Amino acid sequence: MNDSFRSIVAAAVGFIILSFTALADERSSQKRFDETQAITLFAFDNVSIPYTQNLRLEMRTPQRHPDNPVLTRGPDDSVDSWAVQFYGSVIHDLERDKYRMWYVAVSKEERADKSLPRSAPWRVAYAESTDGIHWTKPNLGLVKSLGRTHNNLVNLDRDIGVLNVKVLHEPDDPDPQRRYKMAAHVWFPKNDVRLGTLATFISPDGLSWTMLQNVDPVGAQMPEAKTVLPPLHFEPVGGLYKWDGLYHVSGQNAILASRPFHGRVSRTFISGDFANWSQANAIQFVRSPQHKLLGPGKSRMGEQTHEGISVWNRGNVLIGVSGMWHGSKEWNDVTLDLGFVISNDGVHFREPAHEHIFLKRGTDGEWDQGGLLQAQGFANVGEETRIYYGAWDPRAWQKSPPRGGVGIMTLPRDRFADLVVDTKTQGSGNYQMEQAVSSFLTSSIELNSGPHRFLLNADGLSKDAWLKIELLDHLLQPIPKYSGDDAAVVITGGFQSPVQWSRTQNLPEQSNRIRVRVTFEGPQKTNIRLSALYLR
Repeated sequence: MNDSFRSIVAAAVGFIILSFTALADERSSQKRFDETQAITLFAFDNVSIPYTQNLRLEMRTPQRHPDNPVLTRGPDDSVDSWAVQFYGSVIHDLERDKYRMWYVAVSKEERADKSLPRSAPWRVAYAESTDGIHWTKPNLGLVKSLGRTHNNLVNLDRDIGVLNVKVLHEPDDPDPQRRYKMAAHVWFPKNDVRLGTLATFISPDGLSWTMLQNVDPVGAQMPEAKTVLPPLHFEPVGGLYKWDGLYHVSGQNAILASRPFHGRVSRTFISGDFANWSQANAIQFVRSPQHKLLGPGKSRMGEQTHEGISVWNRGNVLIGVSGMWHGSKEWNDVTLDLGFVISNDGVHFREPAHEHIFLKRGTDGEWDQGGLLQAQGFANVGEETRIYYGAWDPRAWQKSPPRGGVGIMTLPRDRFADLVVDTKTQGSGNYQMEQAVSSFLTSSIELNSGPHRFLLNADGLSKDAWLKIELLDHLLQPIPKYSGDDAAVVITGGFQSPVQWSRTQNLPEQSNRIRVRVTFEGPQKTNIRLSALYLR
C-alpha cells in the first residue's frame, strides 16, 4: 500500500469511527431501500459496465429452498388435484402486506370428464402468503367446480381455458378497475387442432377479472376470428412486463421470421393500452445452437429456448429467466433447465455467460425432476433474493401423470454474478500481479435533478482489500473532488455499503453525464467480489 492510499484508508477508517451513529442511522434507513427505484449496474451487465481490465465474471448458481415445493397439488377432490402448473406469477403486494400467487390449476375429475371441452379444466387459481414461503389456498367462493364453489379459483368473466398466466400490479393506474392486469395463453381451434393465442384481463383486486377483448369463447376456446394476435400458433406468456410505456408479452413459437432459426425462439408482441396488440413481433432471444437449421420434421430436436422469458423489471434494466430446452427425437429424452438473460432496451435479451445453466432440473425421484418452468416471481427479502419456479417433466408427456408444484431458488441479495480479480496475469516477466491494475469503467450515466448517492453490493472488503471509486465526465475527464487523491475508498462490504467522498455521499450536482471508475486495490484484493453498484 503506498503512502497516499495509506492516508486515504486511514482517513476513511477515522471518518467511519467518528460518524458511527450517523452511519448506523443511515444503514437503518437503507433497510427500506428499494433497488427497483434505483439505477442498478450489475456485474454481469456488459452494456452498463463495458470496459474492464484484469477482471473476470463469475456467475453464481442459486440454491433450492429447503421447504421446496412450497405449494403442492391438492387432494383428489380439489381443483388442482392433477396440476399445479406454475406458468404463473408471484407479487409482493405492499398495500395488503401479502405475497400473492396466480397459477394454472387442473382437477383430475374434470380432466377425465369427456363431456367437457378439452380446454375447460384449465383454470386460474390463487394462493397467498405472509412470508412468501408458507402458502394458503383461500376459499374464494367465486367459481363453481366439481359442483361447489368452495375453492381458490379466480373468476374470469369469460369461460376460457388458460395454460399460462402472468399478472402485473400497477397500483398507480388512475382507473381502479385496471390496477391488476393479466395476460393469458388461451386456446383457439384451427384445422381440428387447438392452438395458442393471447387474451388480456383487468381487475380491481386480482380475484375478479374482466376480459378486454370482445369475445364469446366457444367450448372454452377463443374463436379464430377473434384472436388478438395473428391467427398463428403462438404461446404467450412466459413473461409480461412494461417498458418505456409499452406492455410486452414474451412467449415462444417457431413461425417464420425474417431471419430463420431452428425451433422455439422467444418473441414479443407490444401494446400501448393492454387491449390492442401489435400484429408484428420481435425476436427477443435465440440460443446460439439455434442458428444451425436442423430441417423440417425435427421441431422437438436440438437445443432451443422454451416459453419465452419471465422478467424482473429493475427500472433501468430487465433481468430474466428463460427455459433451456434440450431436445431429442423422442419425448422420453427431452429435458428442461433454466437459463439467465438480461436486456437494456426492453426487446433484445442476451446471456451474460454463454449457455450458462442458471438452475438445473432435479434428479429422478425429486419433485422437479426432468424439467423446470420459469415463472414471473422475483423478490428481495432481507439479505436474500428469491426466484419462484415450477416443474414439468417433458419425458412424461405421453403418459401425462399429475404434474407441477411451486419451488423457490435463492441467492444472496442481488448477487447473481461477481466481478473478481483475474489472477491469470500473475506470472513471469515484468508484468507482475501486484503491479497489474484491476478496474472497470461504466458507460455514461444520465443524472436528473436532485441529490444522488452510490451504494455498493460487494463482499471481501477490508483494510487490506478495498475499492477505489472515482467519478469522470462523459469525455473521461476526472471530476475534481471525486477522483485521484479525493477518490472514495470503501473497505466495508455488504449489499448496501455507502460510497463516501470527502465526508459526503452526494454526487456533484453540476455534472449531468458521469462515468464511474472502480479499482480493486490492496494486498488481498483477490478476496473482493463486486456484484452491483446502485445509483440512488
